[in-house]
Amino acid sequence: MAKYSIGIDFGTLSGRALVVNAETGEELQSFAVDYPHAVMDEALPSGRKLAPDWALQHPRDYLTVLGEAVPTACQLSGINKDDVIGVGIDFTACTLLPVKADGTPLCFLPEFANEPHAYIKLWKHHAAQGQANRLNALARETGEAWLDRYGGKISSEWAIPKILQTLEEAPKVYAAADYFIEAADWVIWQMTGKQTRNACTAGYKAIYHKKEGYPSREFFRRLNPALENVVEDKLNCGISPLGHKAGGLTQKAAALLKLNAGTAVAVANVDAHVTYPAVKAELGDMLAIMGTSTCHILAGDAEYTVPGMCGVVEDGVYPGFFGYEAGQSCVGDHFAWFVKNLLPHEYKEEADARGISPHVLLTEKAAKLAPGESGLVALDWWNGNRSVLVDVDLTGMLIGMTLQTKAEEIYRALLEATAYGTRKIVETFRAAGVPVKSFIASGGIAQKNPFMMQMYADVLRLPIRIAGSAQAPALGSAIFGAVAAGSEAGGYDDVFSAAQRMGKLLDVVYTPSESASAVYDKLYAEYEILHDYFGRGANDAMKRLKGIKRDATDPFYSKENMQYLKSAKEDMEAGRNVHFHELIDVD
Repeated sequence: MAKYSIGIDFGTLSGRALVVNAETGEELQSFAVDYPHAVMDEALPSGRKLAPDWALQHPRDYLTVLGEAVPTACQLSGINKDDVIGVGIDFTACTLLPVKADGTPLCFLPEFANEPHAYIKLWKHHAAQGQANRLNALARETGEAWLDRYGGKISSEWAIPKILQTLEEAPKVYAAADYFIEAADWVIWQMTGKQTRNACTAGYKAIYHKKEGYPSREFFRRLNPALENVVEDKLNCGISPLGHKAGGLTQKAAALLKLNAGTAVAVANVDAHVTYPAVKAELGDMLAIMGTSTCHILAGDAEYTVPGMCGVVEDGVYPGFFGYEAGQSCVGDHFAWFVKNLLPHEYKEEADARGISPHVLLTEKAAKLAPGESGLVALDWWNGNRSVLVDVDLTGMLIGMTLQTKAEEIYRALLEATAYGTRKIVETFRAAGVPVKSFIASGGIAQKNPFMMQMYADVLRLPIRIAGSAQAPALGSAIFGAVAAGSEAGGYDDVFSAAQRMGKLLDVVYTPSESASAVYDKLYAEYEILHDYFGRGANDAMKRLKGIKRDATDPFYSKENMQYLKSAKEDMEAGRNVHFHELIDVD
C-alpha cells in the first residue's frame, strides 16, 4: 500500500498543500487557498492606516489554509488519511509575530486588535530599516564577529530589527509578548501543541549560531537597554534541527486538517531552503528560486565569509553542512512593473488578439534581438539590492536609451539585469572561496521562459538545470514530512535518501553559447561599473533622489496644507494674526 506525505507551502499571498507519493515522488494533487487578508500594507482590518514600508499578515489566514487546502488536496487525490505518514511546511521568512505563552497571537486579543505591531510582520516589512541601520553600526563599532556571517549587514527584514521596532514604537506590545516567533514555528505549534524554533530561520533571520548562540546580552543592552534580556525573555526556546520530527498532530489539528491524530509533523523550514532537496541539489550546486524575487541557496562543507550574503548557517539546508543564502529583491516584480506601466497600447492589443500574455509577446520580440543589439544596460534594483550590497535604499536604473529604443529592448535589458545580478552573486561567492560548480533554477520563470534560462546560461557561463516540479517548495516540505515519519512508517531516515527518491529535475539542460557569452562579458563589465559607482558610495544619487521624493510626498507638502500656508501668508500680509498650529495638524 502506497504511503503519502503532504507538503504545505505558505507563500506571500496564498498557501498550497501538495500530496506526494513518499516512495516515488509522484505529485498527486495540490490545492491553493488565497489568504483572506492578503498582505496588509495600507490598512489593518479595522481600517487603521499603515505607514509606508509596512507589510503585515493575519495569522488566521494560515489556519484557513490548513483547514481548506489540506483536506481538499487529499480529497482530490483520492487517498485515505490512514496512508498519510507525514506533513511538512515551509514559509517565507523572516515572518514574525508576537504571542502569549500559550501561543495566542496578540492581534487576537481585543486590546491589541487595532495595533499594527501586534500583527505578523511579513518578510518584506521594511519599516524597521532605521533599527537595522543602528544595529549594523553598533555591530561594526564593537567588532561583532557574527556580522561577517551575514555579509556585513543585517537586513531590515530580519527578526531583531523587527523586534526592536516593536519595543521602541509599541512598548506595550513588547511587554505583553511572551515570545516573538516565526510564523512557520507558530503554525507547527498549532499543529503539534509544542513550541519549536527551526534552525533555518533562527540561523538566517535571528542571528543564531549553532556553536556561539545569539549575540551577547551586552550587545543587546547597548542597542537598547530594554533589549538586554531579549533572548531569555522573548526567544527562550530550544533550536530544532531540520529533518527532525516536531511532534504529531493534536486531536484538534487533526480535526482541522482531516488527518489522523499523531501523524508526524516535521520541524518547519523556509520556502527557499526547503527547495534544495526537491531538486536533488548537492554540494556546490547553486539553486535559484525565481519568482517576484530570487533567492539563491548553496550548500558547502566549510564556513566562509562572503561579502553581502544573507547568511551562512550550519545545518541551515542539509544536516552536517553549511548552507549559504543570497538573493535579489526584484526579478518577476521587475518585469511586471514594466508591463503594468510602460507596455505600448499596440502591444497589448496584439497580445489580446493572439490570446497570450504581454510577457510572452515581449519575450518573443526580445528573443529576436542579438545580445548587445539594444545598447542598453539596466541595474536590477527596482526594489533595492539584497545581495551583495544589502541596501534597500538603492533604486533601478536604465542607461543607453535613444529615440529609437523599443519596448522589447527595454524589457530584454531588464531580463539581462537580473542575470547580471546573479552573476555578481556567483562571482562574489567564488572570490570568497566558496565553490559554485553548477546552477539549478526553480520557479515559474525557470519552467516557463526558455529564452530567459538560455540568457542566464550565457551570462553565467554555466549549464543550467531546471527543477522538475512546479511546486518545488511544497515538494521539499513533503520530503521533510517523509523524513519526520521515518523508514518504519514508510518514509526515510535522512533527507539525502529522501531527496534522491522524491526530488526531481527536468531532462532539459541549457548550455552556454560562446558567442553570446563573449558579448555578455562586455555588457556585464559595464553593469559592474554602474553597480559599484551607484551602489558603493561613489555616487549616492539614488538615495538623494529618494530623500527628495520623501520631502515632496510628506504630508506637510500636501495640496491641502500648501493651501493653508497660502491662506496664512495672505492673512499675515493683511495684518491678521495666525498661529502655526492653526495651519497644520502637527500630530
